[in-house]
Amino acid sequence: MSHSASRILMEEHAAVAAVLRSLLAMIRQGPGDLPERFFDVLRAMLFYIDEFPEQRHHPKESRLLFPMLARADARLKDVIHRLERDHLKGEGKVRELQHMLLAWELLGESRRPAFEQRAVEYVGFYLDHMRVEETELLPAAQKLLSTAEWAELDAAFAVDRDPLAGGVADRQYDRLFTRIVLTAPAPIGVGPSAESLLQP
Repeated sequence: MSHSASRILMEEHAAVAAVLRSLLAMIRQGPGDLPERFFDVLRAMLFYIDEFPEQRHHPKESRLLFPMLARADARLKDVIHRLERDHLKGEGKVRELQHMLLAWELLGESRRPAFEQRAVEYVGFYLDHMRVEETELLPAAQKLLSTAEWAELDAAFAVDRDPLAGGVADRQYDRLFTRIVLTAPAPIGVGPSAESLLQP
């Protein structure tokens, strides 16, 4: 893609998708003999999703990309409204998962099935949301947006980039990303592979 905003959006989507898939792989593995580290890393992953995609990535789409496309082609309004509803729901969904994870950690295995089911649903919801953006909105943006609009998007997406997707690391997040990278499976971390985590 010729515009940096498109490239950054795709790279940030890829980073989120990798974290989400690693999250599911770790959940299926379970706490094992290291429950403190297990819950610590899952908390870090959910915090990452809340802190970066929800607070930094989505607002750029909602404030800039979506309105530009809605003005350019009224036929896109239905899909844009659907994606905007997803954005509004997303923060609540990840906060609910954080609460349910704490319940599993503090109250025991009886809380695991509900958390696992909700996590699977959330990952499906999020991956589908990104798929729609990538397959329906980005191709339309390539055709419809002006050079000036792309320049505005390029400038906006270059700010506050996700460090897991090539952004400049912010020292205040060093502990967060170290926690994720050292334990999460590849491709997001250097822990055991997702495939090995899924072995019985």
